[in-house]
Amino acid sequence: MKKYYPMMVDINGLRCLVVGGGKVAERKTRGLLDAGALVTVVSPKLTPQLAQWADTGEIEWRHRLYRREDHEGCRLVIAATDQTEVNVQIRHEADARGQWVNVIDRPELCTFTVPATVTRGKLCIAVSTGGASPSLAQTIRDQLASMYGEEYELHLELLQEMRGIIQQRVPVPKERYQLVKELAGEEWLEECRANPEKVRSKMYQWLDHALSPQT
Repeated sequence: MKKYYPMMVDINGLRCLVVGGGKVAERKTRGLLDAGALVTVVSPKLTPQLAQWADTGEIEWRHRLYRREDHEGCRLVIAATDQTEVNVQIRHEADARGQWVNVIDRPELCTFTVPATVTRGKLCIAVSTGGASPSLAQTIRDQLASMYGEEYELHLELLQEMRGIIQQRVPVPKERYQLVKELAGEEWLEECRANPEKVRSKMYQWLDHALSPQT
């Protein structure tokens, strides 16, 4: 049984290929664009959204059928056509070039899969069933979305700010760790939920007090 190694990949500025112009290709393209990828879409036809991205220059559209040379310069490939033989050909060509490839609805042909995700700013929670049941992954994703609200985005944003200050002002690693741990606690998350407009100033005041010399 194939098992996947979970990881988060930085594809910002990297060329990625999507073969197909339907709804699945649109969804895959959206995810790549959100991650900052440079996306080339190959298909005779596009959904309205893909066509809009092509018109505005957000994607490169090759208005034709797939060719093997479409792989040139790409780091990641998604086969999203409704033709099995074309998808298999894309997988073989990607293998020959050492490219990561995702073939829709064919997990056995994938060298990577795209999990269902919940995103709250810098927080990204991924759910994967290894291709066994995308529907179950979506169900779990929806459950998680109800558990992790928008307050997590603000909390993480503030934690990043505070962590930078702590790293500059606190030389002892153990003390840095303890301060960051306290700021990551449930009480500050609740403050982000209940008082989003005031929590930043309150957190700065708490940190100033924590870093002030004790008399």
